[in-house]
Amino acid sequence: MVTRDENGSDGCYSCEQNAALAGLPTRERIHVSGGWRVAHAIRCAMPGWLVLVARRHITTIAELDDAEAAELGPLCQRLSRTLVEVTGCARTYVAAFSEAAGFTHLHVHVIPRAGDLPADQLGPAVFSCLRRPPAEWVSPEVMDSLSRSLASRLAPAL
Repeated sequence: MVTRDENGSDGCYSCEQNAALAGLPTRERIHVSGGWRVAHAIRCAMPGWLVLVARRHITTIAELDDAEAAELGPLCQRLSRTLVEVTGCARTYVAAFSEAAGFTHLHVHVIPRAGDLPADQLGPAVFSCLRRPPAEWVSPEVMDSLSRSLASRLAPAL
């Protein structure tokens, strides 16, 4: 379904999700603020991989307004701390590319890096988790369970 959001973006997956906010499962709206929506990454083989999706249609960090920019750093920090608490990860990676076809809407990855992650998946190679076959993707049930845990811990602080 192609829709037009309030900013005139046709057929943008992220804009369509933002427009349907009330009907989204928890995994697609772990946290929602004025400028950002936090979701579990789709088609991903790593539990807890989050994306911060801009609420309006922009494609680069340079397009953020002052309020969106002011939210981004503290939100990344709080998500990172919460991922460490919930998943036990050793650290988090944060990256923004928005280069994949159909996903040029600005989104920032917050990725839990497990202490035992194989060496061939460290650093930028972690993005191989987005290219795994569907049988390896995190199930909706696992995404929902993790998302509920994250949301309950984020709510008091945000």
